[in-house]
Amino acid sequence: MGRFLQFAELCQALERTRGRLEKRALVASYLATLGEDELSHAVAFLGGRAFPVSDPRTLSVRGLPGPRRGQGDAPTEAQGEPLTIAAIGAAFAEIADASGSGSRARREARLLQLAARASSLEREYLARIIGGEMRTGVSDGLVLEAIAAGVNAAPEAARRAALFLGDLSAVAMLARRGGAAALDSAEPRLFVPLLPMLAEIAEDWAAVLGAHGGETVLEFKYDGARVQIHSDGTRVAIWSRRLSDVTGSLPDVVTRARGYASAPFILDGEVVALGGDGRPLPFQELMRRFRRVHDVEEALGRMPLALHLFDCLMIDGRPLIDVPYAERFAALTRVTGGRDLAERTIARAAEEAEAFRAAALAAGHEGVMAKDLKSGYAPGGRGKRWFKVKTPETVDCVIVAADRGSGRRVGWLSNYHLAVVDGDGLAEVGKTFKGFTDRQFTEMTERLEALAVGDDGYTVRVRPDVVVEVEYNEIQKSPTYPSGLALRFARIARVRDDKGPGQATTLPELRALYDAQFHRKGRAG
Repeated sequence: MGRFLQFAELCQALERTRGRLEKRALVASYLATLGEDELSHAVAFLGGRAFPVSDPRTLSVRGLPGPRRGQGDAPTEAQGEPLTIAAIGAAFAEIADASGSGSRARREARLLQLAARASSLEREYLARIIGGEMRTGVSDGLVLEAIAAGVNAAPEAARRAALFLGDLSAVAMLARRGGAAALDSAEPRLFVPLLPMLAEIAEDWAAVLGAHGGETVLEFKYDGARVQIHSDGTRVAIWSRRLSDVTGSLPDVVTRARGYASAPFILDGEVVALGGDGRPLPFQELMRRFRRVHDVEEALGRMPLALHLFDCLMIDGRPLIDVPYAERFAALTRVTGGRDLAERTIARAAEEAEAFRAAALAAGHEGVMAKDLKSGYAPGGRGKRWFKVKTPETVDCVIVAADRGSGRRVGWLSNYHLAVVDGDGLAEVGKTFKGFTDRQFTEMTERLEALAVGDDGYTVRVRPDVVVEVEYNEIQKSPTYPSGLALRFARIARVRDDKGPGQATTLPELRALYDAQFHRKGRAG
């Protein structure tokens, strides 16, 4: 039986260990001591999650009651039976499932029971799991490497399995039951959402055509929300870019998918909200439809959706992940009968490509996507196989902190610290209080307060969860931020609820945009 004290001691050791290889060895050794009933919980806890990713439940509690280690209280010993990983997993399930009258009191009482059974050290890491931030320097990538090391498999096999299973806990269970061979043979599974393949930003058609061997597939870049549609011929399920189940909000898309052939299938595409004139509505209008759980039928007539499909990841139950794009699109045409396909063309010259982009912009869309005809589908991957070709005047940033407002913004968290993805972490690149209405300031304040992990009275540090699209005038070198770059005249254009923190702009992409702006202006930087 896995004692939680051992988990807490592992986390303490991980905080004190600097080397990645040493951390990986510690995690691999620890996971090997656990039984199957504890393994999935422990892997989730290492990532600061109360439940595995595949479990949509949440705790809905503010935090662990009682003193924590380092808060000035004398060390306390656990009372009663020692805490185990399995017992904590069961308690979390009870807390998440509590509903109805008196549920809040029942959740708090259950947390108190856990706190009473925990020592000071155990309480510290229980609180971090509940708060969603472990701060041990262990990324999901390192946990995958540890899982692979435990069965003598290549790290790439574990990473690929994670892309298909969508859950580190599921990868750990697969490795435990089937070893390295099971990881090597992992394939996409119906009704298990895959991370979407991503694109790099590009402006130069010569670079795009060169990377794709002289010809590239161009598709309209729609200002909508990514959807992944799974069907076995009867059941249809739809997931968002963040792998949230949005099936209930999109009954019209479900109906359309039931009319397709060649199930079981998995399709990748985008939905766009349409106005009365048939042109795309702003992205935020679509997000209101995505979040709707009541009166969905009433919204169908008021906000119709256009579905634009551009990839097929499974047909007739056969995964197509590793086959070329050209073959996948042919399969998509077969599944849909040629309906609901993204507008596309094949370009072999910059003039053709630019004319197609002009048509996309004239139709009210963002720009175009450029895809290599020979490319496979890399879930969660970003590279030169897919390019997003649009004027790079915005980047996607993660809010990592917010300052308390002054003047007319008193009472709000209203100066947002912005960061981009930097390897396994985040790198700050600026601040802004511009772009929001009073109502949006109020809503964002409530949202960030629920994500707070630290507060010095002026700045509130938050768990990185909220992604915003940020307009900027220029990217500058900065001695202030460790990233070395800062966004000048940053302004929030919209909240990207369809994106998770790991899908924000990366620091290498921001550096590329910094370099590109000097080429556009005809001067060296």
